[in-house]
Amino acid sequence: MPVLRTPAVLRTPALLLTSALLLTACGSSDGDADGDDAKTERTTAAGYPVTLDNCGDRVTLKSAPKRAVSLNQGTTEILLSLGLADRMAGTATWTDPVMKGLEKADASVPRLADNNPSLEKVLDAEPDFVTASFVSTLGKGGVATRGQFEKLGVPTYVSPSDCAEGKDNDSGGDGSRSTPLTLDAVYGEIRDLARAFGVEERGETLVASLKKRVSTVTAGLHASVSLMYWFANSQSPYLAGCCGAPGAITRAVGAKNAFADTHDEWPQINWETVADRDPDVIVIVIGDLTRKQQPAETAKAKIRFLETRPATRNLTAVKKKRYVLLSGQAMNPSIRTVEGIEKDQQSTVSGAPRRPSPAQSEGVRRG
Repeated sequence: MPVLRTPAVLRTPALLLTSALLLTACGSSDGDADGDDAKTERTTAAGYPVTLDNCGDRVTLKSAPKRAVSLNQGTTEILLSLGLADRMAGTATWTDPVMKGLEKADASVPRLADNNPSLEKVLDAEPDFVTASFVSTLGKGGVATRGQFEKLGVPTYVSPSDCAEGKDNDSGGDGSRSTPLTLDAVYGEIRDLARAFGVEERGETLVASLKKRVSTVTAGLHASVSLMYWFANSQSPYLAGCCGAPGAITRAVGAKNAFADTHDEWPQINWETVADRDPDVIVIVIGDLTRKQQPAETAKAKIRFLETRPATRNLTAVKKKRYVLLSGQAMNPSIRTVEGIEKDQQSTVSGAPRRPSPAQSEGVRRG
């Protein structure tokens, strides 16, 4: 799935209304959040230059960005949630519909490409700051390297979750982690970007709202169910290992990852091994319905596969129809990871989530 970042070749119950409002209230998605809070936030001229320590690089901004380009959906949704649409010159690499509450803001920002844009396309937007969710996006084989942008005088920023301690991006596929990811990496990214744009108070407000959502759904929660996260591919499925965003979700709800002994981000595991582990709940990652790159991409196709194949139809989760649908973006370290915690909390509390109809499955994905 183009830069979800999905595994290897993919690379590439609804939320409570109050939770959604908490998330988007920090920067009303119209990009005009420079009103009253501008009085208490630093102006674009004061307090600069700003230097950020980011993934081994020191990034210096001489002034607040006015024409930022974000190259992955995760970092894009952070900028939109901070009310910065009016300071964005373009976005790229989308794998899901934009997060609820940000539709209007997103529509006001040019989309340079649905997948990775060319360097020329990015430069045509005349960016003064470029952000990405993944090291690979601003690395060899990606849009361009950070060094290339630096030579052009354009500062860059990469989500710290993709270069956190213990993350090995050179081990193949989506890499591996020896150290479990925590939401602190996401909160750190929000604070970094808020500081880069001179809107620290908005950043703290967004972080506080996310922390409140997590604490609300996990308070007193002690689950004993095992979860399996199925991203894509029916022949040799990509399933979540121990230590990425799915691991953070699983730990938050007090459940167990059926493949917690695997440190690869998204290892390919055969169905016989899945049958041996026999998870209580299967978390189905809803792929991009417009991109048919892998078999069993949609929720409907995945459920049909699980319920009709001899290797899977007798799984406990399948017989009891315990399915949870999550967006692909929730499987990346991002503000959507909180969405994953909320939905998985529903599954661990109820023990047996109701099976969505095919129409509901499609509806959830299409937003």
